[in-house]
Amino acid sequence: MRHSKPLPPPTILFRIRVIIGLLLGLRCHDFRAARTFASTQWPDATWLAKLRKFLIWAWRQVWFDLPDIMRDIRFSRPVSRVPFWLAEGNPLANHPWCQNPRATLPEETDTVAIGCGLAGSAMAYHWATCAPAQRQLIVLEMDDVASGSAGRNEGLIVMGRYYHMVYITVLKHLPMARPDLNQDDHELLARQFAAAYCSGCYRNADLIETTIRKEGFECDYAREGWVQARDENEQMSLQESVHMALESGFDDWTSITPEQVEQLSGMQVRHNAGFSLAAATFHPAKWCWSLVQRALERDSFELYSQTKVVRVEDRGEYYLVRTRRGDIRARHVVNCTESYTALLHRQFSGLMRPTQTQAATGSGGPESLKPFMGISGTNGFFGRHGNAVIVGSDATWVPDYQAGRIQPSRFLTKFCSAQLKKFYGRFDYQINNEWSGTVTYTPDEFPVVGTMDGKRQYIIGGMAGSGSAVGFNGARCIVNRILGRNQEPDDFPPEYFSPTRLLDPTRHSWPKLQAGKSIRKAPHPAAREV
Repeated sequence: MRHSKPLPPPTILFRIRVIIGLLLGLRCHDFRAARTFASTQWPDATWLAKLRKFLIWAWRQVWFDLPDIMRDIRFSRPVSRVPFWLAEGNPLANHPWCQNPRATLPEETDTVAIGCGLAGSAMAYHWATCAPAQRQLIVLEMDDVASGSAGRNEGLIVMGRYYHMVYITVLKHLPMARPDLNQDDHELLARQFAAAYCSGCYRNADLIETTIRKEGFECDYAREGWVQARDENEQMSLQESVHMALESGFDDWTSITPEQVEQLSGMQVRHNAGFSLAAATFHPAKWCWSLVQRALERDSFELYSQTKVVRVEDRGEYYLVRTRRGDIRARHVVNCTESYTALLHRQFSGLMRPTQTQAATGSGGPESLKPFMGISGTNGFFGRHGNAVIVGSDATWVPDYQAGRIQPSRFLTKFCSAQLKKFYGRFDYQINNEWSGTVTYTPDEFPVVGTMDGKRQYIIGGMAGSGSAVGFNGARCIVNRILGRNQEPDDFPPEYFSPTRLLDPTRHSWPKLQAGKSIRKAPHPAAREV
């Protein structure tokens, strides 16, 4: 419920109590997140200037913004660390051991996929719908289906990072990966990478919608778009990104006025915002469960959860997949391990970086917060799912061994709630669930989809928090490669997406520069008048 009457300022005693509570609640990750925040907010400042700016910002937070929001939000006792998407239980928990305690792993199979989140569930579905019965896929999951980042995310199907954003992140990395090229060539190559990425992501989002409609999956799907607020100092960058989207033909990304922002999302802003026209919201865990449950209807697929893979050994004609329940010989292996990849394959340490994000959900929240809409500001994301309101933020690199840990920061939850108040005014809000997850960032923030050994071991990962934009289509392409199906388009060509881009850039077969070649695409069918 939103309050109509303003409250008097918090008392000095109340402010001090809030500050003491914040200080007592600080954990190691809060300091890592502070460093990430300072680097993101003031990237060009010296470390001393960053420290000064951060201390000024932090003082405003703890003395003004957080005491103000703490009068309107409450925390359940205790707050559950079970992610909102998993709170009602997992229909595939401990499969198949729950129903068949004596089940054993097969000694050999055609293909093993490791991990059953967004990409692993997609592998299961695509394999089951097109593989002959004699070719078997086994998916091994160390916990339960969608228990990792798939079950801890924002609940947003993005079209992918928009063209300009991909261009910028790749461009920053190219001087290190391709020192042989000049600046003009770096810019041209970054555009080609952005075009390759967006092509695959456009198809990914459409494939997800087509599959949900065709299969009748119940996963709370709605395609209403994604509003991204922009501050005054970000308006020039927004204009540049929209111009580049129109110029390239990847025109899902556009700019909308403050009036349109309020109409679509309920947010009150002073400046134009970015808008992804064809983004969608869904229940990510229900999506994964639906895919796997449909796949289990076919003889060509089996799932074994609570089965941790400890090592993959190349034995020439086959791979030996070693688990704590026994070993499996497989002709092909597909790693859908995301932030856990470096724990299984040490060569990816520093290249597949576990990056912690976090979220919280609660009852109440702003009445004007529109449902079925992706909503974010510069420093946080928000959404309404049924009677629950979600807030979240952060993107901080953590050590490999901390991948998957649930260690949310109470400070960040309060900060995100204050950001929500910034856009919606005062409201009552009781936080019931609070959790964290780890997504994976590569150095150039560009995914890897392809063989990791030049043979028959594949990887789908490095989604930079956009797994819903890549995983489903990426899994389709890998399944087609393994089965030798070439009648469908392959949206992840090796010259862009192969892991050798990261593992051995000097030997990677980089794409040829396409100077003067048009990369315009037809307008996306979901694009519409706002």
